[in-house]
Amino acid sequence: MAWIVGVCHPSASAAGPTSTDAPSDAAGSLPEKGYRLLRTKPFLPADFDQEIFDALPEIWDEPLRSQAAKATPEERRRMTMERYGLTPSPEDPSQPLQYVVGADGSWTMSCLACHQGQVAGQAIPGVPNSTYALETLTEDVRLTKVRQRKPLGHMDLGMLMLPLGTSAGTTNAVVFGLALMHHRDRDLNLLNKPPRFDLPHHDMDAPAWWLGAKKKRIYIDGFAPSNHRMLMQFLLVKENGPERFREWEDDFRAIEAWIESLKPPAWPGEINASLAEEGRVVFEHHCSACHGTYADSGDTYPERMVPIEEIGTDRVRFDALNAQNRQDLIESWFGFYGESDGLTTPEGYVAPPLDGIWATAPYLHNGSVPTLWHLLHPAERPVVWKRTPTGYDQERVGLEVDTFDALPVSRMPQAERRRHFDTSKPGKSAVGHDYPDLLDEEEKRAVLEYLKTL
Repeated sequence: MAWIVGVCHPSASAAGPTSTDAPSDAAGSLPEKGYRLLRTKPFLPADFDQEIFDALPEIWDEPLRSQAAKATPEERRRMTMERYGLTPSPEDPSQPLQYVVGADGSWTMSCLACHQGQVAGQAIPGVPNSTYALETLTEDVRLTKVRQRKPLGHMDLGMLMLPLGTSAGTTNAVVFGLALMHHRDRDLNLLNKPPRFDLPHHDMDAPAWWLGAKKKRIYIDGFAPSNHRMLMQFLLVKENGPERFREWEDDFRAIEAWIESLKPPAWPGEINASLAEEGRVVFEHHCSACHGTYADSGDTYPERMVPIEEIGTDRVRFDALNAQNRQDLIESWFGFYGESDGLTTPEGYVAPPLDGIWATAPYLHNGSVPTLWHLLHPAERPVVWKRTPTGYDQERVGLEVDTFDALPVSRMPQAERRRHFDTSKPGKSAVGHDYPDLLDEEEKRAVLEYLKTL
């Protein structure tokens, strides 16, 4: 199979030069402007500088540290990006797609940190970043800053109070939102309140951004209305007051336009057309009531919420927010003060659309299932798995992984531990979504082939 997975939207291939200057309104279409803003405009304080990034290999565990010391600068940079799940920019491979790198050497995280990854080593606009190791990166940056006697930033200090993602490729983003909104009123003014220490930490798998155009609400429990303001929640650092959110609102209208312009990538290999057609029939009979239908004449998507008791998947995310948490967000500036369509008491999780599902591994809302084959075979889902950096399992359709009955070594460096997804941990269970048990093996094989076509 020839893997040619490239940029699937013209706006994503024209990022322009990297700088901290925002592009003018006249520079292309609204979606193109939105992409350039993500790549060039820092909306947060810088996380670290180029000197810090270049020195990170000096604190790695052996033998990786010695390997990096002997490598060429280009190879060492590649090793550094691979360790932290960063994707080299097509315009300048020395810089990642996930950070805005300023002319002064500053590195500032953007929304693309979680929402811009790669499949089989190739960047796909809007694909979740399933290799991003934010907690490891922040931990290494903090240690390097101490060595260089540089001040700690908001991420370095924030990690001391809450985990950033205990498995590579996942994020504690919902809890970030809870923690940040705790210190704001409905107009986003800062409140002088002590931090919360009762937050229900749990890791999530970021959704594919090209699915946003089909959804009226966002998040796995579908409680928040989908609008450009909701994209701005994670800018709530103390440096950003209410006036900045209003100043940047047009920027995020453009960013939302880019997100909604994204199209799912086509499966790059061969497809058994007759088997896929068999799978379509099975899918439409058993799966379409929740996940919709996909046809040249037009798609349907019911955006159906499945009760948590029925779906049976890990419920830690469902229980993490209460009605007051949801209401506070919906009735704030982000939710247009309650005028937009939000839910305070959802029943469960919303079945997502499946466009481009072949590229969005791992699966389930917490990223606990590495391939579509494992999703279709609930009893075969691994207890612990570790992916290769850029490998892709063409047969099982998903991540190339090694599987284990338990962590292979009880004591290992934290960075290595985070590379293993342990489904026995709270919030990381791979149980539930047992509907494929109704199918026989031939039907499962046909559905797997059909899913490649979406």
